[in-house]
Amino acid sequence: MKKLAFETLAIRTQTAQTTQKEHATPLFLTSSFTFDSAEEGAALFAKEIEGNLYSRFSNPNVDEFCTKISLLEGAESTVATASGMGAIFVCLSALLKSGDHVIASKALFGNSLYILREILPKWGIQTTFVHLNDLEGWERSFQANTKLVLVETPSNPTLDIIDLAWLSELSHKKGAKLVVDNCFATPYLQQPIKWGADIVIHSATKWIDGQGRVLGGTISGNTQDISACYDFLRRTGVSLSPFNAWVLSKSLETLHVRMDRHCENALKVAQYLEGNPNIERVIYPHLESYSNYELAKKQLQKGGGIVTAIIRGNQKKDGAKFLNQLGLFSLTANLGDTRSIATHPASTTASKLSEEQKHELGISGGLIRLSIGLENIEDIIQDLDQALNKL
Repeated sequence: MKKLAFETLAIRTQTAQTTQKEHATPLFLTSSFTFDSAEEGAALFAKEIEGNLYSRFSNPNVDEFCTKISLLEGAESTVATASGMGAIFVCLSALLKSGDHVIASKALFGNSLYILREILPKWGIQTTFVHLNDLEGWERSFQANTKLVLVETPSNPTLDIIDLAWLSELSHKKGAKLVVDNCFATPYLQQPIKWGADIVIHSATKWIDGQGRVLGGTISGNTQDISACYDFLRRTGVSLSPFNAWVLSKSLETLHVRMDRHCENALKVAQYLEGNPNIERVIYPHLESYSNYELAKKQLQKGGGIVTAIIRGNQKKDGAKFLNQLGLFSLTANLGDTRSIATHPASTTASKLSEEQKHELGISGGLIRLSIGLENIEDIIQDLDQALNKL
């Protein structure tokens, strides 16, 4: 039998039916599970047999979600966490120890930077930060104790990318693991393991849920690394709830359909914005004007659902005025929703960064991040057009 396609795996991977013969996977809202005997309980705790014990670390809904993510990312194993930031924290905490060194992209989500700059140094773990596009900088930053390389590609919010095949080869040559935050691409558009990455992280809160309902995170990779993450999660409680896992597993069934439309709409928005005189610059990976267009076409199946634009004048007041004129777009710090969302990163998601750090990352006052939803494309563009015309 031929290997099943992405969408078939996402739809047909399910927990085994119960005696009720349900068609859709039921919710397993229970804190714990019973044993048929004292001996069975002892065997479960000794890991001599497989089975559920306690929903902090073992639940059928969570297991189904993790199995799907592993199949879609091409990973051996996956563990799920309460949020995307939980996934970042668990991964770093489980795989690093005092005295280790990390190389990380400067273009990471603000809270990821906080963990690397403020928390890990307390544990004796140091990080060197490199601009995603500085290939020579990546090469010269490795040290004898470098154990892990962390990148987010495409990055938030400037959509920078890096050649994952090149970076994975370099990391492995230096004896380090490559960890990729794949949140913006989803496993439908990009599978980092295919390009040599060791570990893939998601904030499932975003495109994987796709409807702004629940929080969740995943860490995928080889069995040994994910076992270490699982052991850390099991003892610290950074767990995904069964209900959220049930929602996210159902969401995966429509991920391919949603992302096709998100990408289709986003490309049309990017093309429209490029022709608007009130826009100074548009950033979208599958626009020919994109700085790394050939790599984006090779590495990303489609351009994604995020469009970043810089308002002409590039001042904070211009960005704020534009947002305040929007009618259809939601103003929120989230992304990856069926509803189109506009965000001003400099004053929200990147507000804790210094002005120097924002400048270095290209997060200016006039930069707007647009998460393009599933509304009619003419309605989306009409709203952008009327807002831009009032600047």
